[in-house]
Amino acid sequence: MQSSKLPLADHAAIVTGASSGIGLAIAGALANAGASVAINYSSQAEPAEELARHITDRGGRAIAVQADVSQEQDVVRLFHEAATAFGRIDLLVSNSGVQKDAPIGDMSLEDWNTVIDINLTGQFLCAREAVRRFRVQLAEGRPARSAGVIIAVSSVHEIIPWAGHVNYASAKGGVRMLMRSLAQEVASDGIRVNAVAPGAMRTPINREAWDSEEALTKLLKLIPYGRIGEPEDVARATVWLASDDADYVTGTTLFVDGGMSLYPEFRDNG
Repeated sequence: MQSSKLPLADHAAIVTGASSGIGLAIAGALANAGASVAINYSSQAEPAEELARHITDRGGRAIAVQADVSQEQDVVRLFHEAATAFGRIDLLVSNSGVQKDAPIGDMSLEDWNTVIDINLTGQFLCAREAVRRFRVQLAEGRPARSAGVIIAVSSVHEIIPWAGHVNYASAKGGVRMLMRSLAQEVASDGIRVNAVAPGAMRTPINREAWDSEEALTKLLKLIPYGRIGEPEDVARATVWLASDDADYVTGTTLFVDGGMSLYPEFRDNG
């Protein structure tokens, strides 16, 4: 499975929130591209462990690691276990996220804090630990072409307001500026920081939006390209952003959304 012809051969990656949906697809795609992968999960061990077995059975390298990315000590342990297993860390894909939806008048402080802690603070904690690791490796003279790559999984709602989801949209808006500010800060270290922003995807987190004909028809009105996205669409984009083919790309968000961020309501001049 490992080959110098693969775009991520000799790279070691961490993917957070990788036990389902987009994270699971990204972890599998990185492994197919030659990377060793630490597959993080919070509570669903079985899918992460199954993917790790699948990768190793095919000759790759993978481990499944439990960690809550909103907890500092868990994040440090996650990176330690990955670095111990693979000898280095070259890539972080920070994907962990949750939704706790409600109109603002009904939204509890607990639900606000849970979403911000996982979706935004978790991004900060993982990015900070990645930068620390990348800088140590750079000082030791062990980088790949870049000193390290961070890819934040964001959302179209980093730019599109979303009534009834103020905690989620606020977190994703924060991810956008976290990514851009960090990219500006660490570019001189040779560290690239980008985001990938999915639109409507066929994942468990939004099943009610696509699992009936009526719901899907309503959803497709928001997608100019005319189909719902699949986790593999995001995974392929992430592999490219992680690879040397994207070596001159930093501080940008790659939208994978079928045109949802183009405000389709204005197709007929509003």
